[in-house]
Amino acid sequence: MLYYALVFLVIALIAGVLGFGGIAGASAGIAQILFFLFLAFLVISLVIGFIRRT
Repeated sequence: MLYYALVFLVIALIAGVLGFGGIAGASAGIAQILFFLFLAFLVISLVIGFIRRT
């Protein structure tokens, strides 16, 4: 999932450089959503792993 966030970030950067503002904004938004989803899943898995260990 983090791979897709990075892919959309690169797409946003390239589109921004080439002047496609709408595509750049949409790609950056998707990358941001995917990154925070990944971060939430990471925290949840760490908490569950900690609870199972104790």
